[in-house]
Amino acid sequence: MHNIAQIIAQELNVREQQVAATISLLDEGATVPFVARYRKEVTGGLDDTQLRNLHTRLGYLRELNDRRQVILSSIEAQGKLTAELKHAINEADSKTRLEDLYLPYKPKRRTKGQIAIEAGIEPLADALYAAAGNASMDPEQAAEAYLNPAAGFADAKAVLDGARYILMERIAEDAELLAKVRNHLQQSAVIESRLIAGKEKEGAKFRDYFEHTEKLSSVPSHRALAMLRGRNEGVLSLSMNADPEAEAKAGSYCEVLIAEHLRLKLSDSALDNWLKTVITATWRIKIALQMETEFIARMREAAETEAIKVFARNLGDLLMAPPAGAKATMGLDPGLRTGVKVAVVNDTGKLVGHTTIFPHAPQNQWDKSIRTLANLVNMHKVELIAIGNGTASRETDKLAAEVIAMVKDSNPGITKVMVSEAGASVYSASELAANEFPDLDVSLRGAVSIARRLQDPLAELVKIEPKSIGVGQYQHDVSQSQLSASLEAVVEDCVNGVGVDVNMASMPLLSQVAGLNRTLAKNLVEYRDEHGRFNDRKELLKVPRLGPKAFEQAAGFLRIREGSNPLDASAVHPEAYSLVENIAKLKGQPVAELIGNSELLSSINPAEFTTDEFGLPTVTDILKELDKPGRDPRGEFKTAKFKDGVEALKDLKPEMILEGVVTNVTNFGAFVDIGVHQDGLVHISSLTDKFVSDPHTVVKAGDVVKVKVMEVDVERKRIGLSMRLDEKIEPGKPQQRTGKPQTKGNKPGQGKQRPAAKPQPVNAAMGNAFADAFAKLKKN
Repeated sequence: MHNIAQIIAQELNVREQQVAATISLLDEGATVPFVARYRKEVTGGLDDTQLRNLHTRLGYLRELNDRRQVILSSIEAQGKLTAELKHAINEADSKTRLEDLYLPYKPKRRTKGQIAIEAGIEPLADALYAAAGNASMDPEQAAEAYLNPAAGFADAKAVLDGARYILMERIAEDAELLAKVRNHLQQSAVIESRLIAGKEKEGAKFRDYFEHTEKLSSVPSHRALAMLRGRNEGVLSLSMNADPEAEAKAGSYCEVLIAEHLRLKLSDSALDNWLKTVITATWRIKIALQMETEFIARMREAAETEAIKVFARNLGDLLMAPPAGAKATMGLDPGLRTGVKVAVVNDTGKLVGHTTIFPHAPQNQWDKSIRTLANLVNMHKVELIAIGNGTASRETDKLAAEVIAMVKDSNPGITKVMVSEAGASVYSASELAANEFPDLDVSLRGAVSIARRLQDPLAELVKIEPKSIGVGQYQHDVSQSQLSASLEAVVEDCVNGVGVDVNMASMPLLSQVAGLNRTLAKNLVEYRDEHGRFNDRKELLKVPRLGPKAFEQAAGFLRIREGSNPLDASAVHPEAYSLVENIAKLKGQPVAELIGNSELLSSINPAEFTTDEFGLPTVTDILKELDKPGRDPRGEFKTAKFKDGVEALKDLKPEMILEGVVTNVTNFGAFVDIGVHQDGLVHISSLTDKFVSDPHTVVKAGDVVKVKVMEVDVERKRIGLSMRLDEKIEPGKPQQRTGKPQTKGNKPGQGKQRPAAKPQPVNAAMGNAFADAFAKLKKN
């Protein structure tokens, strides 16, 4: 049996000791953020990504070992466990290989082959198989000796059918053969998508897949999920073609492969022709159907995994968007008939005022609405106006501009910002919002969320189920358990990467801190409400059920501003306070004077302060933290300025250069909000002049970018954009990427030269924002 630490070490390309030490920490209850930040000496500096991959593989390999033991016990109980089989099972490195080996011994329903064996036909099957190539042997004549009318084998044909079933089942359970077939399919098989007759109209959004063929092993995730959705909706039929060149070659390679594996050299004799029927039936009835199910499932699994990665990456970018900061903010949740919901929160996020105004049709109370907002701005000294980007957002943006103009003398620094309102309605109707604002109308809670997410996106968005934030592709088509686990890990890493102010954080934010859970977070908030603010990290141990282990995991990520110990406001862990105090003592400075003293800190050699407990990585991290304590890693806040007069699809014209915000990044491009209530798509080929294999290397969710309008389809609500501002539009022609062919990392003279990225179909089933067809995306 393979050593798990050794396997993972090889996969991560790190030392086995690093993996073994990390596994030990995780088994002791340590969290990934804590291990990544405070146990670098133990892990040899593994980062959070490596640790997440290690944690995932550890779970898989332990499940594999558990299943291995079950299989060994089962076969041994049957008295069939040979030394060779035991070795093969112990060496199996995947669940698929393990199940292949177990297949002949797995308890199963009574099959046709088993019925034939019970009727005494197995010796005939063995004899026919052994006589392959013997032209003198007549199968029908040999079968006469095995007639068994009582068991249903009254003639030679029935007997030969029984022998065929015996051999088919035996061949189809050959683990080595199955491995060879899989290898062939991995290299050659294609997926074929076809329209189901009569579904043309209702399946129009899947038209790119009505007659679609593609290599099965390399289908991009968005196309795989599109085809699978089409099948689930009864529009498309999917099948695997194992031998796409079989017609030209007049035969199935897989059948030849089976014969070669069995070492059968077959002629045109009666026996060999009968054995050929066995091979054909084995492939078509047994193996092909099994492999089609397996490979389409494998395609789905790979597509889901990639889609989940895309969602997780986008969510991480969104959560780590720079905050506008602790400023009094007015949140506007736009609406037409139902009015614009208004909420004002102070610099700590506390709700201090709210109302509803009706500036738009049919009420048209424009002037009254401006006066109302201006009064609220002046009353609460509002510095930011956050406008939700939903219905009537551009009209409300105009309203905010007039408010700013009215108050510019008394409040010259006020700024308006368009904010994504994705998930705000989910928060509004949640139990959390109801508990926080029991007397506030649901619609007004959304305005509060919009205001707070401008102040601090991370602190507010953790209150919303990640799947509701809407930055994924086909998120409802993937494994919801895997999606949730992945997104929860992203949230945890982001929250702990930034740190949390323990005296201001909400229960949902605290519950994401390493070592804490919902119960501990709730207890912490209740303790804070009853006893007042925390002044020292040690006081956290007074929170009910927050014991030493939870404190160890959480303390470094919980900040206490203006507390009794200046180190409590930093990411320095309490276990290292003695080290900092020792440094300060040797430098003749109090700890408070050491913090932020860049000149003094830069003169310190970390190696001079290493001990058995604190290695060089920890000391180095501590000195960096002391230089800029509690530093926010999220960068500088920026916002896009939408162009005046461009408020709807009809206002867009080709060649326009606009500013926008990246809302979503997929494997085929990026979607950008340009302020017209419909995101536009920048196809992967239009992100940059260079070859791009992954759009995430160019842009991320939340980026402010400039784009050129390439196409506008008002009827279908689709916008084609380009970040290549010099890209030309050819009148009357579908847009294709222009420019010289690009090479993908090849040195001169090596490999094939690759043309610019070829436009690919994208399924419209993802909704209007995920358009499938712009002319430039269709296949040539």
